[in-house]
Amino acid sequence: MNNSSSYPQILAPAGNKASFLAALAAGADAIYCGLKQLSARMEAKNFTLEELVGLTDLAHSKGSMVYVTLNTLIKPDELDPAGKLMDDLNRYVRPDALIIQDLALIELARQAGFSGKIHLSTLANVSFGKALSLIRHIPGVNRVVLPRELSVDEIKQIAGICPENIGLEIFIHGALCYGVSGRCYWSSFFGGKSGLRGRCVQPCRRLYTQERTQNRFFSCQDLSLDVLVKVLRPVPAIRAWKIEGRKKSPHYVYYTVRAYQLLRDHVQDSHLRKEALSLLSRALGRTGTHYGFLSQRPLNPIQIERQTGSGLCLGHVSEESGRPSVALKQGLFPGDVLRVGYEDEPWHVSLKISHPVSEGTRFDLTSGSKVAPRNGSPVFLTDRREPELINKMSELEAQLPQVKVDLPLSRFQTILPRNRLSKTKAVDQSVYRIARKMGTASEEVGIWLSQETFEAVSVTPGICQKIWWWLTPALWPVDEADFKSLIDQLLQKGSRQFVLNAPWQIAFFQNPGKHSLWAGPFCNLSNPLSINEIKSYGFSGVIVSPEMGQADYLSLPGQSPLPLGIVISGNWPLSISRILSDRMKPDIPFQSPKGEMAWASLSDSNYWIYPNWMLNLKGYRKELEQAGFQRFVHLTEPVPPSIRMKDRPGNWNWRISLS
Repeated sequence: MNNSSSYPQILAPAGNKASFLAALAAGADAIYCGLKQLSARMEAKNFTLEELVGLTDLAHSKGSMVYVTLNTLIKPDELDPAGKLMDDLNRYVRPDALIIQDLALIELARQAGFSGKIHLSTLANVSFGKALSLIRHIPGVNRVVLPRELSVDEIKQIAGICPENIGLEIFIHGALCYGVSGRCYWSSFFGGKSGLRGRCVQPCRRLYTQERTQNRFFSCQDLSLDVLVKVLRPVPAIRAWKIEGRKKSPHYVYYTVRAYQLLRDHVQDSHLRKEALSLLSRALGRTGTHYGFLSQRPLNPIQIERQTGSGLCLGHVSEESGRPSVALKQGLFPGDVLRVGYEDEPWHVSLKISHPVSEGTRFDLTSGSKVAPRNGSPVFLTDRREPELINKMSELEAQLPQVKVDLPLSRFQTILPRNRLSKTKAVDQSVYRIARKMGTASEEVGIWLSQETFEAVSVTPGICQKIWWWLTPALWPVDEADFKSLIDQLLQKGSRQFVLNAPWQIAFFQNPGKHSLWAGPFCNLSNPLSINEIKSYGFSGVIVSPEMGQADYLSLPGQSPLPLGIVISGNWPLSISRILSDRMKPDIPFQSPKGEMAWASLSDSNYWIYPNWMLNLKGYRKELEQAGFQRFVHLTEPVPPSIRMKDRPGNWNWRISLS
């Protein structure tokens, strides 16, 4: 384990007990894991509270820390169960820290008297340096997990102004999402399975068609900084190197932890560097990429010529022997698991190995599936059962303390903010990407802030004060200074109305109380405690998360300490990303396997992916107004000439609720 406080921790993932034990066997400095509730990786097996008690005690006895992820969006009716869970965690498990995205957890931790620290998840979208000047004053928060999209220069820029009481956590290895964390609604919009709730079905990994070309246009390789991590080691603000993979196998966890320990502790030893790279090559991940880490040599992580299926590719299906088989590039152990094909192919099959198989053997693939594997399909090793690692894990499991936890139901009661809001006349706000004429007396105009819109509007005296300026949902350090300059110029011209699409953007305003600053829909606020938290930062109102269902929407205004708005119609993005495949043409339609159409457009340094149908809750406006919503937002994007918009209901999760 890391005995030097000057070195960053190696932070290992664990989605089940076996992976937790593998992380301990590798000597991880810290392990992050989720419970079966409130985790942003609900597809992982995760842990019961009882399981986590013994495992945490074992980890602490080995000198390893345990961080529990409660990084999910919380609905209004989940606050009390979340508070009880927080109370039980604090009483029985006593983890070293919580990893959160929903700001309600900050207040719940206070109310429950949580004794550990709080880390802001990458889903909280702390993507620029000025944000830390606000976060440093939030009691209990002592670490921020930075987005994977940052270059080393951007990381160093943020680290250079990082307050002493805040540490940074950097992803160094593991799966890459196409969308910016906290800014992807693809899975939710297509079927109610929200990535912000840990239920993403990974639509970005699927095959799409554009102009008769079919490819995995959005499927990324894995992040693998490997030897480049040496440039991060001397940066004091970076407290942890994080490995993604709570759905990955114990083998993956053990190999990646061991590899990055070598790269951290023996950076000058060429022999050990080679050993580390060998470990990573056998860790069962996808092909690795440095992504945008090197500013002078960024790599697009979407390489459609390469395999992006999870697991190590052992070969391809062949019928040379008259039956579907594969010539194995590696030998197999009993308990190993093979997957033939990609997860989104309906005929794909997983095979568990029952006996040792030698390298080079032509392995028969006919068992386990009613449909014969397609010739040429890749065969992946997705789980490994090496005897040496199994023995180490068994030894650790034998040391698990025999803890019998009789968990009485927590009597914790969440204290909600008092709501004394008076109803005011509802107003509509139409938001445009380009400058537009002002609306009527009963309608506001919002404009996305950019250099172009600022220049177009500022030439007309007095107009800046009438506009609601919308700030980007994903601001990067390379753009931060220019963006702040635009805001300062608007303030000098008398602008006072802004919609901020990350809570941390309020740090750009020295006197928030002098302005009308609303939290935008990309802040993903969905309950009264998270709204109360941002009220303390100086916000005047909230445009709530667009992902919720009918019951959540209608109950929230009666509990909210701030006036509420809602996106009631318009072009809502499936995802926002910093990248686009070299093979994907912007502003040209592409089609999903189920026939849904969408397109990609570049705006504010990001690619926005839009479906060819609109969000539309206009039919429920009367209910929403009666419930207490005061601002109704209509988002209007320029639709490329090649796109044909469809007339679809556009209710999103209104009827099916948010799962």
